[in-house]
Formats: sequence, C-alpha cells, structure tokens
Amino acid sequence: MPLPSITGRQKPSKQIELNKNKSTGMKKLIVIGVALLIVGAVSVRAADVKENWEKNCTKCHGPDGKGKTKMGEKIGIKDYTDAKVQEALKDDAITKAIKDGVKDGDKTKMKGFGDVLSDDEIKALVKYVRDFKK
Repeated sequence: MPLPSITGRQKPSKQIELNKNKSTGMKKLIVIGVALLIVGAVSVRAADVKENWEKNCTKCHGPDGKGKTKMGEKIGIKDYTDAKVQEALKDDAITKAIKDGVKDGDKTKMKGFGDVLSDDEIKALVKYVRDFKK
C-alpha cells in the first residue's frame, strides 16, 4: 500500500488557508460596504434637514437662524445664534412649535409643519436649530 505523499497532505491545509483568506477578505468588504452605506445615509439626512430648513424656515428665520429677514423682523423672530436664546429654549418646545405652529392669541405667528414633516425630520430640525448656537 503506497504512503500518501507529503504534498497530498499539504493541499487541504493550503486550501483551508486560502478559504480563510477569502473569508477574511469578504468580511472586510462587507464591513467597508456597510460603513459606506451609513456615511451615505448620514449625508442624505444632513442634506434633507438643510433642505427642509431652506424650504420651510428661512423666509422668517433666515439661512443663518438670526431672524434678520423682512418677515422675521416683522414678527419678532429670536436670534438662534444667541447663547441666551438657546439656553431659554427647550427641545420639546421647539418640537411643538415646528409640529403645531406658534400662535399669539388668535394670530398665527408660525404655521405648523406636523402634517408635512415626519417626526424624524422635526427632530433633525431641532438639532439644526441647536447647531446655530455660537
């Protein structure tokens, strides 16, 4: 009976080693792919909040949150870059204002966007307002 050759025994272990290397490479590709998807999603979300701000808020609050617009000055919009203004604001109050609007008696100072924006979009706008703080 012939003895198995040494090279015959090495082939399976080399094959296993190659398979491990392929498996490790695939895992790395998957991790990189997932990371790129997450980065892309965050970029899209960031673009969405900026787009929502520009579309729904800049007419009164201005692009920089200072409220130095014709409409903003007319209705007395606060400067969101002012640390004292930011300190006085509570996240739940900002959320309510965005969602339900702001009224002064019978007069509507700000229309609500709860029917237009999702809860996540409103939450992103709250953070966007917070980011104006200097």
